[in-house]
Amino acid sequence: MILFPAIDLKDGKCVRLLRGDMARATVFNDSPAAQAKAFAQAGCEWLHLVDLNGAVEGHPVNRAAVESILAEIEVPTQLGGGIRTIESIAQWIEAGVKRVILGTVAVKEPGLVKAACKQWPGQIAVGIDAREGIVAVDGWTKQSTVRALDLALRFEDAGVAAIIYTDIDRDGAMGGVNVDATVTLAQHLTTPVIASGGVSSLDDLRELRPAEEHGIIGAIVGRALYDGRVTVPDAIRVLKGE
Repeated sequence: MILFPAIDLKDGKCVRLLRGDMARATVFNDSPAAQAKAFAQAGCEWLHLVDLNGAVEGHPVNRAAVESILAEIEVPTQLGGGIRTIESIAQWIEAGVKRVILGTVAVKEPGLVKAACKQWPGQIAVGIDAREGIVAVDGWTKQSTVRALDLALRFEDAGVAAIIYTDIDRDGAMGGVNVDATVTLAQHLTTPVIASGGVSSLDDLRELRPAEEHGIIGAIVGRALYDGRVTVPDAIRVLKGE
């Protein structure tokens, strides 16, 4: 199982939100590039980047911060937030992002996701962010009427590299991962799933690890790394079953 340390970008800084609330942001590092370098030096295999302003505004906003990260590290990155056109996807992949995460557009324009998967095989992920099983969109500011599983199933044969499933009510709340909901989703899919939201300790990762047999290939960890409750090397060891 792969560890994905999270770097959430708001106003050019590295922050964590509580349950996706932009008004409840804690700044952890003024330099996203320095934070990315620290994670890379600690041994992570991937980084998970989110343009929070972009997610709300519907177009890339923290471009300079992302580009500073890409210039600083060689670790592959996946990026989501406000990427809603083929042009935006192309710009990020050309800039060096390894995998682009499509969220809101997956609900509103599923055809665009499928076209992107054809154009960039293996480089498109779908981000499914849900409250009580119902998908939220536009930077989590609006609820759709679509169930998370129904949305995931739409892309089963599209060639999506991964489904990134976030339980919004767990995100940043340090209450543990919603393992049951994530496993249920993964069991219905052939697409690999990455778990997100709620990791607060190594025990949470230990609880998640057996779910690898159901197709959960990784976990995104944010606040617990910044708070020092979890370190990158320890998290990697647990997720690899060492």
